[in-house]
Amino acid sequence: MKIVVIGGSGLIGSQLVKKLRDRGHEVVAASPRSGVNAVTGEGLAQALEGAQVVVDVANSPSFEDGAAMAFFENAGRNLAAAEKKTGVKHHVALSVVGTDRLLESGYFRAKLAQEDLIKKSGIPFTIVHATQFFEFIGAIAQAATVGQTVRLPSALMQPIASADLAAAMADFTLSNPANGIVEVAGPEPIQIDEIARQLLREQGDPREVITDDSAPYYGIRVNKRSLMPGEGARLTTTRFADWLHQAGSRPQAVR
Repeated sequence: MKIVVIGGSGLIGSQLVKKLRDRGHEVVAASPRSGVNAVTGEGLAQALEGAQVVVDVANSPSFEDGAAMAFFENAGRNLAAAEKKTGVKHHVALSVVGTDRLLESGYFRAKLAQEDLIKKSGIPFTIVHATQFFEFIGAIAQAATVGQTVRLPSALMQPIASADLAAAMADFTLSNPANGIVEVAGPEPIQIDEIARQLLREQGDPREVITDDSAPYYGIRVNKRSLMPGEGARLTTTRFADWLHQAGSRPQAVR
C-alpha cells in the first residue's frame, strides 16, 4: 500500500515512515525538503498519486496566532483538494489532547480549524489526539524560565515517548478510518512542574523549578484536567523515568 506522510522528516514523521516501511508498505516522506509543500500545494498532486492513505504529522513552524492559523488552514485545504483529486481513501492527522479546552491559545484555535476542515472534507479520516512528548519537556521548562527560576503549574499531564506515539500512529494508519477522534497518551499522569524538575535534575541543570498554579503553560492557564486524556485513550508503556535513563535517548538541555 502506498502511504504519504506529510511532515515525514520531523520527529514523529521520520519514525513513522520507518515503522511503516518495516511493515512492507511503500511510504513517501513528504516535506518541503523533498519538494512537497502542503502549505503552498507544491508537489502535492504528484506525491499523492496512487496513495491510499495520507498521514499529516506536520506542525506549524510558528506558534504566533496568525501564522499558525495560516499554516493549518492552507495545508488543510490543499491536502483535501489533492486527496479528492487522487482518490485517497483515508486521511490520518496528528493533533493534541485537550485542543478544544485550550482555545485561549491561537495555536490551538488553529489546530481546531484544521480538525474542522478534515471533518468537513468528505474523506474518511482519523484524528489522533496525543499528549505532550517527553522530548519537549526541556522546551516547556525553557519557555517558563526567568533567570535561574522555572515557574510551572502543578496541572497534570500524561506525556508520551515519541517512539511510542509513532508506533501508535502506524497502527491507526493501517486501521479502518475512525471518522472521529482517538486519543493516545503515556502510561502515567505527572505534574508539569514535577516532570520538569526531574529532567533538570537528571541533566545537572541548576535552575530551580517553582510550583506556581498561576503560571501559564505556553501562555495559557491550565487546570488539573486540561492536558489529560479521557477514558478509553490508548496508553503506551514507556515511563518517563525509564526513557530518561535509556542510553542514547537522554535529552539535551534547552537553554
